[in-house]
Amino acid sequence: MSAVTSDTNKDRIFIFDTTLRDGEQSPGATMTLEEKLQVAEALDEMGVDIIEAGFPIASNGDFEAVVAVAKRAKNSVIAGLARAIPADIDRAAEAVRHAPRGRIHTFVSTSPIHLAHQMRKTQDEVLEIISKTVAQARNLIDDVEWSAMDATRTPIEYLMRCVEAAIKAGATTINLPDTVGYAIPEEHFQMFKTIIEKVPGADKAIFSTHCHNDLGLAVANSLAGVRGGARQIECTINGLGERAGNAALEEVVMALRTRGDAMPYQTQIETTHLARASKIVSAAANFPVQYNKAIVGKNAFAHESGIHQDGMLKNAETYEIMTPASVGIKETTLVMGKHSGRAAFKDKLKELGYELGDNAFQEAFVRFKDLADRKKHVYDADIVALVDDEVGSVGDRIRIVAMEVVSKIGGVHKCDMTLTIDGEETSVSYEGTGSVDAIFNAIKQAVGQEPNLVLYAVDGVTGGTDAQASAHVRLEMNGRIVSGNAAEPDTLVASARAYLNAYNRLLIERGAAAQGAMAG
Repeated sequence: MSAVTSDTNKDRIFIFDTTLRDGEQSPGATMTLEEKLQVAEALDEMGVDIIEAGFPIASNGDFEAVVAVAKRAKNSVIAGLARAIPADIDRAAEAVRHAPRGRIHTFVSTSPIHLAHQMRKTQDEVLEIISKTVAQARNLIDDVEWSAMDATRTPIEYLMRCVEAAIKAGATTINLPDTVGYAIPEEHFQMFKTIIEKVPGADKAIFSTHCHNDLGLAVANSLAGVRGGARQIECTINGLGERAGNAALEEVVMALRTRGDAMPYQTQIETTHLARASKIVSAAANFPVQYNKAIVGKNAFAHESGIHQDGMLKNAETYEIMTPASVGIKETTLVMGKHSGRAAFKDKLKELGYELGDNAFQEAFVRFKDLADRKKHVYDADIVALVDDEVGSVGDRIRIVAMEVVSKIGGVHKCDMTLTIDGEETSVSYEGTGSVDAIFNAIKQAVGQEPNLVLYAVDGVTGGTDAQASAHVRLEMNGRIVSGNAAEPDTLVASARAYLNAYNRLLIERGAAAQGAMAG
């Protein structure tokens, strides 16, 4: 890879997306195989240079997911993560060999606290591990990335020795992650600048940032790393990731594009795909995007202040430094109705970025017609919510058949519900302290398990009293956290379906990842 483009004379920044690996490690963000493939396709079409598709050694499911993504890749390099362990590296190589272009991304801890308490190795022992495992990876594939886990808390002299060893062993990309979100921008800039200037052979590798957002500095640190000489940024859609998340791809990309005067760098990301990618990931991971999220949040281009509205009416540039269209956001428009046919609905789905199989299309169309009968105005946002909800419920073992809720102020709140569980119908009745309490407890009674409700929230997909309600539920059971979403014109039905969506995710068999095995 060349880090400079001759036609613009701007340094090329490679975008490495780890939504499917580091992003999925966020508690409750587990995705099904079909959801991962949908996310990967969106990333590939958007122009992401490298997609880290997973951690192949973690489980058979993770391995198969990386293989599936690799087989469908058209443009992106597909990377598999591996610890500095021979079996991990072999497994990653086996998974990514199906891609037109594959990469092994191997890592090892380098900071004193990690060496003492996690690795239980000396500095010299770690240097030997780096040399052997990077060489092993390079013998299997030409594209090898090496990461120094907890680089920002590693003494610079030792970090330089580790980087030199990795480059000598054949690493083509060197990643220096801020694993715990500890760095500040000036430190991050100086770390990259010093290592690139002083390590022998540094010019033979591309340097990479991977920043976590524990102090809210992930994007700022990533850009500081670029200023210090890094030419790859590791990030995730919506900033998804462990703890407070990773640097958000959409924020990094639009910062570089909007402030090209101060940062003379460019990416190959098609920015008009950003809003769609955000929605796909939000639906797949069941993680709602906060309203005030930069670039892709619901309020990112909304103006309520009278002064701001006055300025916007006179000239949009008074309060907007980028246009909604530049990131793929357009005004909510009335587009479909109850008289719209299959062909029109299919065209609208294509316009919104969806290509559904026959069965999924038919189910979505039936739900659309039902929504159009009940809701006066059907907007693009309604259709997006409807289809994302449909895709997220494919393969559910528990489905709702019928529900009746009775609620009285100062009186009884009762839910009568009929469900199918693995194809068998069952009916339950429960009285709760409120309507939602009765619904959720009725489901628990029918299934016979007691997950802990971590989060329950509802918001409107569009404006108006007939707006679809978008419900969000997060459940925890036996140390595992999952999330569920659903959209319906009826708030109580949306709540029930969101709870069931999360419940179904708890039932998905998924191998446990190796403890302490995740980089970044």
